[in-house]
Amino acid sequence: MSRPGDAERVGVMQLIDTLDAGGAERVAVNLANLLPRERYRSYLCTTRRDGALADLVEPDVIRLCLNRRSRGDLGAIRRLAGFLCANDIRILQAHSTSLFVARAAALASPRTAILWHDHYGAGQVRPTWLYGPAAWKIAGVIAVNEALARWSRERLCVPANRVHYVPNFIDFELDGGATAPDLPGSRGARIVCVANLRPLKDHPTLLAAMGNVAGQAPAAHLILVGDGNPEYRESLRRKAEERGLSDRVTLLGQRPDVPAILRGCDVGVLASRAEGLPLALLEYGMAGLPTVATRVGQCPDVLDNGQAGLLVEPGDPHSLAEALLTLLGSPAQRAELGTRLRQRVQQHHDARAILGQIGAIYDQVLASRGADRTAISSPQ
Repeated sequence: MSRPGDAERVGVMQLIDTLDAGGAERVAVNLANLLPRERYRSYLCTTRRDGALADLVEPDVIRLCLNRRSRGDLGAIRRLAGFLCANDIRILQAHSTSLFVARAAALASPRTAILWHDHYGAGQVRPTWLYGPAAWKIAGVIAVNEALARWSRERLCVPANRVHYVPNFIDFELDGGATAPDLPGSRGARIVCVANLRPLKDHPTLLAAMGNVAGQAPAAHLILVGDGNPEYRESLRRKAEERGLSDRVTLLGQRPDVPAILRGCDVGVLASRAEGLPLALLEYGMAGLPTVATRVGQCPDVLDNGQAGLLVEPGDPHSLAEALLTLLGSPAQRAELGTRLRQRVQQHHDARAILGQIGAIYDQVLASRGADRTAISSPQ
């Protein structure tokens, strides 16, 4: 249903395959929720299904679910194309692999510009022959780290002025200060990892490190927040049991109260083999949580190359254990690094500043397509 002023606002749709809990999905939801309504009509479309994050979408975001059953589901693509035309969507911001659905649908919606938001984990290999045609003459690329931006420029030959490095962001205003729930372990010894249970997050290396930590810090307790493939989850449970860590490791599964959980923990950790720019690090920063992370993707930048957190090489359980033990053994260092990380995230990843950057990119995209108006790029 149209509302007064709709004709003066630019229609922007976030396109994502699912709303399962994950970094790219969170960014799509956050953008749909936070785009200034005086300038944009906000839409959110899932190509396959909704998920755990659906409840976080603001009521005024206009929703569409295509229920795509296969890669070549032409019915789903036609539904999206029809929706784009009927609602005059001027910018279709396709997150991750939803790019391919976006390109197919936009063939029948010539007024819609495609902006690809690339969240891929740096260090992973993608076929240029597949992504090259999808990125051909694209209106713009937003990359969550410099390596991805360089890949689009150099490998996909996207013009440099259409490729933008924009870091992920977090909305500090959403940190309501809720009381931490009851958690296993004791204060001063809780280590938390917020990461979906999938191989790239390398929980096995974290469990191996925890085996070393437990020998020197008997009170240490690892809390895993996130969900994933049931078989993979069970394999992690077995690995913990084999290492004698059953009473030292708790799998909480997917939780809606992550900020509150982080306030009840003492050290944050990510053991990933590859990353783009993980939102978990920004959540750790919002909570003022001292952090250990692997030197992958944009993690070194978020942690100010070791000045706002400890960095270790991926796949090295011994170095990871040493870093965790260092923080567990020094409350003063924990407090110092937690404060530094919070300040750095506030300075470089706060929502208002990043939304200003994205608004400027929208302006550029609209101008390059001869739009009849330009949205104001800086939120008031």
